[in-house]
Amino acid sequence: MSTQQQCGYILPEDFLFGAATSPHQTEGSNIHSDWWALETSERSPLAQASGMACDSYHRWRQDMRLLQENGFNAYRFGVEWARIEPEPGVFDEHELDHYHMMVQTAASMGLKPFVTLHHFTSPLWFARQGGWAGPDAINRFGDYVQAVLPVLRDGVAGIVTINEPNMVAIMSSVLSGSAALQPGGLLPDPDPVVARRLVEAHRLAATLVHESLPGVPVGWSVANQCVQSLAGGEAAAAVYSAKVEDYFIRAAKEDDFIGIQAYTRTVIDAQGAKVAVGPDRQTSNGWEYYPQAAAQALMHVHGLLPEMPLVITENGISTIHDEQRIAYTEAALCAVGELMGQGYPVHGYFHWSLLDNYEWGNWQPTFGLAAVDRESGSYERIPKPSLSWLGDWARRAMLPTECRHDAGDDDAEGKE
Repeated sequence: MSTQQQCGYILPEDFLFGAATSPHQTEGSNIHSDWWALETSERSPLAQASGMACDSYHRWRQDMRLLQENGFNAYRFGVEWARIEPEPGVFDEHELDHYHMMVQTAASMGLKPFVTLHHFTSPLWFARQGGWAGPDAINRFGDYVQAVLPVLRDGVAGIVTINEPNMVAIMSSVLSGSAALQPGGLLPDPDPVVARRLVEAHRLAATLVHESLPGVPVGWSVANQCVQSLAGGEAAAAVYSAKVEDYFIRAAKEDDFIGIQAYTRTVIDAQGAKVAVGPDRQTSNGWEYYPQAAAQALMHVHGLLPEMPLVITENGISTIHDEQRIAYTEAALCAVGELMGQGYPVHGYFHWSLLDNYEWGNWQPTFGLAAVDRESGSYERIPKPSLSWLGDWARRAMLPTECRHDAGDDDAEGKE
């Protein structure tokens, strides 16, 4: 049965249906950022560097055309602080013009720009001053936001202030040496000082957006863990979720929307440990194949913030088999559409990612709807069947209601 023969859930007219990227992962040569310094240091813990990434700094029009020509109506992309403010208080007008052109071009192509102000990377000078734990971090971020807001006046559909603040605070714990990542284990506790600073910085940025761009919705996006438990693990699951996720969700209670970013789940057993997943249920980056993640995250966030508009700002799968990407995404969207039919206030879906890009230390995970020929140096975009498949649903303004593929096992209990 082809997509054209399937019926589906009809979306609201203003529903945002697109794909997402981030600056550092796609643009290339982000030489003034803290991540570039980490990647290129002599004792870097990272396996690979970003280098030219996908060369989207020069090829962003190609990226937008991929979305436009395949029926999407929105594009989530970011502006790079390290390019805009390479030195303290020095704002690069050329770079501001660059991002202004991106916003204007997207809007002129019928793509609603959904712009992220901070997607993990910061200027190196900011990191050397203590990063988010530094004494003047909030004011510094506010100065940057004020500088970039005029760039976003023309047609921006929404602004994400900070991408995955819970992961930023967790990585701050890891990079400071106060915690360590355990492969296959639970995430470390977020740095409490950084977590509070991020909330303050977000509130300042949201205020600045409302003052400068009245009517433009603003929020932040949280890395949803979809915490579940086996029998006896309920209490441990609740404590874990409260630390790594719920604090940041509740901090969004005054926002215009909250971004949902979900890929898989975390299941906790009676001993308080993460349940391991067999290789037959793993994606290519080692996560559990769990298409229900987006819907589970929506239910969890809606339970904490019942009146909050919800936007799925990231959802996808790392796989070398594009038919598996289609199966995963179809199952995810079927579950999302079912919730929308029940009245959940879901206003958009952005697939991660438009391109196979740099995944924070290596190039092996492939989340993209299009591949990129980096090996030859052509950086040609090579669309996968999933791009036109998903774009067809976007063009028709529908979500699938018939899940024709394996949606994955679900033998754990929800933590609540």
